Amino acid sequence: MTGPLTRCAVVSTFLRSFLIQGSWNYRTMLGTGFAWAMLPGLRRIFRDDPDALSRALQRHLEHFNAHPYLAGVALGAALRLEADGTAPAVVSRFKTAVRGPLGALGDALVWAAWLPFVAVAALALYWLGLPGGWTVIAFLGVYNVGHIALRVWGLRAGLAAGRDVAGRLTRADLAGWARRLEPASVFLIGLLAGALLTAPDGLREAGAAWIGLAALAFAGGLVGGHRTWRPAAMLTVTAVALIAAVGVLT
Repeated sequence: MTGPLTRCAVVSTFLRSFLIQGSWNYRTMLGTGFAWAMLPGLRRIFRDDPDALSRALQRHLEHFNAHPYLAGVALGAALRLEADGTAPAVVSRFKTAVRGPLGALGDALVWAAWLPFVAVAALALYWLGLPGGWTVIAFLGVYNVGHIALRVWGLRAGLAAGRDVAGRLTRADLAGWARRLEPASVFLIGLLAGALLTAPDGLREAGAAWIGLAALAFAGGLVGGHRTWRPAAMLTVTAVALIAAVGVLT
């Protein structure tokens, strides 16, 4: 027996999705957080059948992994499938099918495109004279507006489309957005490099402490970050390090 989803249950699921990584582990990865986020909706759907609620919760505790910002797509779709009375085996197969694409899309859009773009933009603003405090506020504001908007869209798309959410993902063209952000990031790096290289004293204006911290971070990344760094990230950091060296030596 299923019941309709309410706005309160959907909002609760959305808010819980921010903590979906809170119980991350090597056995289920996001599975425990996924089930916990779904619990308000499942309680509403199976409000008259405690045994069915228990079974639904157990099957959503299984292994699941995706990018945390796009996990809402699977959350919304799974809730829609449960509310529609879809067979448990179908729900399980659906989650298995979407977890890989959601992970790859999220990594490409957020970690490889959106985060570097906003970070380099904030650095450019700081070098052009924006006070440090306002630079941090600008970075956090712009980054979080984008990431929260992505979460909201994902949950709504999943709820609306259910098992057909792949069509929504295709029309949204998230991979295309990632590709469009890459040249913008390169352009901003060029502006920042120009500002650094044309400053009267190069990077020495930043002070020895900042130069030392940058050097330590770069060295630490080369020593211990090779397991997770993508070639593009290593290329970017290497380019910044070379710019820093030129700035210090000129």
